[in-house]
Amino acid sequence: MSVAVLIVAYNSKAHLARQIAALDAQTFRDFRAVLIDNASEPAQRPDSARLPAWMTLIQSDENLGFAGGNNCAAQEAGDAEFFALLNPDAFPEPGWLEALVEAAQRFPHAAAFGSTQLLDADPSRLDGAGDALHAIGIPWRGGLGMSAADLPPEGETFAACAAAMLIRAADFRAAGGFDERFFCYVEDVDLGYRLRLMGRTTMQIPGAVVRHVGGGVSARGSAFADFHGARNRVWMHVKSTPARIFWPLLPFTVTVTLANLLVNTLKSRMAGWRGVFAALGDLGPAWAARQALRKGRKASVGDIARALTWNPLRLIDRRPVIRAWRGPPTRP
Repeated sequence: MSVAVLIVAYNSKAHLARQIAALDAQTFRDFRAVLIDNASEPAQRPDSARLPAWMTLIQSDENLGFAGGNNCAAQEAGDAEFFALLNPDAFPEPGWLEALVEAAQRFPHAAAFGSTQLLDADPSRLDGAGDALHAIGIPWRGGLGMSAADLPPEGETFAACAAAMLIRAADFRAAGGFDERFFCYVEDVDLGYRLRLMGRTTMQIPGAVVRHVGGGVSARGSAFADFHGARNRVWMHVKSTPARIFWPLLPFTVTVTLANLLVNTLKSRMAGWRGVFAALGDLGPAWAARQALRKGRKASVGDIARALTWNPLRLIDRRPVIRAWRGPPTRP
């Protein structure tokens, strides 16, 4: 089982040596790495002469975003059976790849596999344990900031956080990779949703552990994140949510979205408004993608409904949502 580790870097040279050391310590050895530098400042760009033989560098003169960068790296990965996506500031424990590949052997029905992410500054707390999605279209990284002692057992999650995940290359390509219009934020939930529409699932693997510097509780709330998160949530929900879920719940989606925007306004955070208006003003491609996904859908509405979260309390506590696998999808 060959693996290509895909790393999209932007002004993150300070983490490179530590990440290379962590990858070099992996107990699973059948891997190579593709590092794409997303038009970093000149002083932050990696030196190809200093990289190990198992790592290929792509130097981009344009910032392709997380979505486009990973798609570009995947094209360079050749005939690898799996892609392991890893943020440049995520440092895997030695058994990380082995745990993910072993899970892929045990769960042939699953397309993707998520990791246990610990906050690098405080590894007693979670940086995330799978991505969850509420039925009204609100995603979150499960367990962000929770005690690592509360890590849920192995099971099915809605989507894998792309900061540290494994995906079958065939499924990645069949789904069309990441939607490059997203640039960054929510692109992993969007991919996970499309995998579900294809009848594929995602498993969360507790034993696959990484420590992650960025993306923690204190990193939320920037104007960049607010804009892209708000815009991309709208596009993701419009693209993939089946009509029998989307339309009846649309009033609740609008109400919760407005409430969230108003709360952020009281905190002088206005970028979310711009994100929502940008999404609505450029909804055509998302609507076209919706029609294509509807025609190709293999999972039933019931399958999708069971994978979504319905409890409104989860929108507040943001706990992980991990379920036992229910079996193969039914006919749509």
